[in-house]
Amino acid sequence: MSNIKYILGSFGDPDEMMHGIEKLQENNISIYDVYTPMPIHGIEAKLGIKRSRLDVFAFFCGITGTASAFALIYLTSVVDWRHNIGGKPAMALPDFIPIMFELTVLFCAFGLVGAYYASTHLFPGRSPRVMDLRASNDRFIIAVDAKQNAEHSKIDGLLKEAGAIEVKHNERKYISYE
Repeated sequence: MSNIKYILGSFGDPDEMMHGIEKLQENNISIYDVYTPMPIHGIEAKLGIKRSRLDVFAFFCGITGTASAFALIYLTSVVDWRHNIGGKPAMALPDFIPIMFELTVLFCAFGLVGAYYASTHLFPGRSPRVMDLRASNDRFIIAVDAKQNAEHSKIDGLLKEAGAIEVKHNERKYISYE
């Protein structure tokens, strides 16, 4: 068993990288991940990545904020400290709307920041998981898990055929900035 954990194909053009993904998938080689310096339209569908559920979580965070605001305002101004001001009712819903809106946005914002950090493992203080430092600059990287795919020379050949500038064997799981 070798120490190689990932085989990295480095491409200079996004179209060549997409062609490399097609070539690997035609040969039933599973792709671990793809790193690009810019968003590429359609790459999620090609890799089979599921749609994010952050929007559903945002909805529930917003509903929680609205319910919390309503409960707070109702309990304070109707139940605990009821005041008769000019004969107006204590339960005046239009007066509650601005506070409910603000807490809806606040809960949604904080909830999404926390959910984003949890889903991407980007907690503050954690070193980033980067396969190749050039992936954030000018290269498009395809990472293939070497442990799942035994034919390393075949993978190297397919990546070179697709137009890879460089094929590296990565022995460490992550490169850190230390």
